[in-house]
Amino acid sequence: MAAAEISFGTDGWRGIVADDFTYANVRVVSQAVALYLSAEPPEGRVVVGHDTRYCAELFAKEVARVLAANSRRVLLLDRPSPTQAAAWMVVARKALGGVVVTASHNPPEFNGMKYKPDYGGSASPEVVAALEEEVARVLSQGSVKTMAFEEALHQGLVEMVDPRPEYRAQVGRIVDLDQIRQAGLKILHDPMYGAGAGYVADTIGAGATTVEELHQERNPGFGGLHPEPIAVNLQEAIGRLRQGGYDLGIANDGDADRVGIMDGTGDFVDQLEVATMLLWHLCENHGWRGPVVRSLTSTGRLDILGRHYGLEVEELPVGFKYLGPRMRERDAILGAEESGGFAFRGHIPERDGILSGLMFAEMIAMTGRPLAQLRREVADLVGPHAYARRDHHFPREEYPVVRERLAHRLRSQPPERVGAERVVRVRSDDGAKFWLEDGSFVLVRMSGTEPLMRVYCESTDPARVQRLLDDFETELGVVGDSHGR
Repeated sequence: MAAAEISFGTDGWRGIVADDFTYANVRVVSQAVALYLSAEPPEGRVVVGHDTRYCAELFAKEVARVLAANSRRVLLLDRPSPTQAAAWMVVARKALGGVVVTASHNPPEFNGMKYKPDYGGSASPEVVAALEEEVARVLSQGSVKTMAFEEALHQGLVEMVDPRPEYRAQVGRIVDLDQIRQAGLKILHDPMYGAGAGYVADTIGAGATTVEELHQERNPGFGGLHPEPIAVNLQEAIGRLRQGGYDLGIANDGDADRVGIMDGTGDFVDQLEVATMLLWHLCENHGWRGPVVRSLTSTGRLDILGRHYGLEVEELPVGFKYLGPRMRERDAILGAEESGGFAFRGHIPERDGILSGLMFAEMIAMTGRPLAQLRREVADLVGPHAYARRDHHFPREEYPVVRERLAHRLRSQPPERVGAERVVRVRSDDGAKFWLEDGSFVLVRMSGTEPLMRVYCESTDPARVQRLLDDFETELGVVGDSHGR
């Protein structure tokens, strides 16, 4: 395999299991991590975690035994765990960094590896570049060290640890778990067969509030579903909520760093509205003030709330490798991306889908009002908004050609209109985003981890969003298998 084929996208390296995500390549990336950390003190430790995907725990052991062979001490999580639980262990145990075996929300045929530096967030572009240099060096030299896993355990180079107590304690420093417990809520949690199973119930603990789980068992095939917490993948949870008796639905993706929210009526709350509700909650109910960072695919509703509460809102390229470092630099109160990833001041600068869901439980408990009512109140504050995203899938072998064709089209002839509406501003450093005169936007972006083109729109009402998406796709000549969200 050429070095260029092991590359880090918006959040780590991912590949098809048994095709490019193999034991051999996992060892290559693990050796690269060991080399990257080789100048650090010898007593420094590395956290290694994994999700519920096929053979994830075996891949994690491969990571551990390569690091151990390089004389690096390893804290190996003893069960499938959310990425953010592993990331928090990096901070709590003052580790040098962490490796998580996960492909997050990608389809079940994928697996991957995320690297978390000592601050527990996504690796910055500088760290990613350094890791890719080490990967290239390992591939060119063919030098990977390994040792038997049992020997690593015997020598004390690998220690098995349960991340739940320390993660639960940290979440309790940010949200009022006692108030949630005493509120008498009924919560439905759908971990989508992923690493978040048990985490909402475990974190809330015993009390008047109860948590019912759906799809909590381990299933590496994710029950035939794509483990991304969007409405099309949550129909069973939505159906159960519509039967009545619940206050809140929380869903998480495969490694539980993203969240999907449903109100007590079973209405899915799209991720741009989730971001809006979270910022409102932090400002209105917690009284927080400070900068906000958001991805360019996220919502202008955060800018409106920023003006309302006197906050500066900064737009960045997609990925927590950009949002996380900026949160640290500016002590931002919220980091938000369109895909359901949210981070909070006082925690790791990283997505946390469990904490995000608990924020909604706290929101209901603190106000004493149903989420559906709170949604109407916030909508009145920010004005009419609607959003949709269309995902266009392509065969892997065709994807590079499609990507280059789109890039050439946008370079040579960028749209000046979307249908009958004039483009007034363009941003092209990450995909291509086009603003219209009233602040609506359309955006096209190629995925860095899947053979996937995403087309986005935020505007004033659902019908207009669909019309603008149709017009934009016609303008770009977009074709391919697609579904909306």
